[in-house]
Formats: sequence, structure tokens, C-alpha cells
Amino acid sequence: MSEANVVPEGFRPIQRGGPFLSALGPLYVKTGGATPVIGLRVEEKHLNTRGIAHGGMLVTLADSALGIALATSRAPPQPMVTVNLSTDFADAAHAGDWIEAHVDIQKIGARLAFANCYLVVGKKRILRASGVFAVVSPAKPKESFEG
Repeated sequence: MSEANVVPEGFRPIQRGGPFLSALGPLYVKTGGATPVIGLRVEEKHLNTRGIAHGGMLVTLADSALGIALATSRAPPQPMVTVNLSTDFADAAHAGDWIEAHVDIQKIGARLAFANCYLVVGKKRILRASGVFAVVSPAKPKESFEG
């Protein structure tokens, strides 16, 4: 097995996210720390025309990692949706690189949650993201409308 196909020790395939995250991945998760670490091996499908990881893919990975970490920080998991996401690109990732998304939760309030995410390749930070997420209330029964 080539180095580009090796998943680092402690990571397992992620079992959430539906068809969109399946198309982005495969994604992997490592638990046991303060927040889960999301991992992805950069493939040809992730590259832009310059031959580096597409910025939109990296932002999607950061957004997803933030949402997963925030949601799973509560028991039972609490769904959250992105309100604002600010990103800064610091470096590039290339085909075969292993990217890890590390999340630092700042605060989870009654309505909003705040967190930062750092995408890293080895010891090199390639992206910083700051997110604000809305806590999703449980679904309410639909009211009937009688005109």
C-alpha cells in the first residue's frame, strides 16, 4: 500500500454526514481528545486547475469539521447550522497530503456557538476558519392551516 493510501493510526471512517460529505471524502475521524479530529487524504478530485487542493473544498472541510465538533460536544448531539464562516488561507495542500481539521470550541450558548478550526498538513497550518453556528431547535409539529 502506498503512503498516499495510508490512513494514520487512530482514524476511522466517519459514519455521518450523508451524500454531500460522502462525495467530499472519504472522511475519517479520530476521537479521544477535547474535540474530534477530522481527516482527509487529498485526491485528484480535490485539486483545482493549478494542481493544489481547491479552496472551496478546504472551506467545506473546515465548515463540516466545525459543525461536527460543535454538534457532538453535547449529549445527545445537538444539530447546528452555519451562520457565518470566515477563512484565511495560509498555505497549499497537494495530492496525497493528509489534512487534519482541529477544532477549538470557544463558547456554546443557548442560541449561538463559536469555534475556530485549523487545517493542518503535518505541522504546517494551511487554513484558519472562524465560525458562528446557530443551535437548531427540535422540530416543531407543523400547524395546520385552515383558510
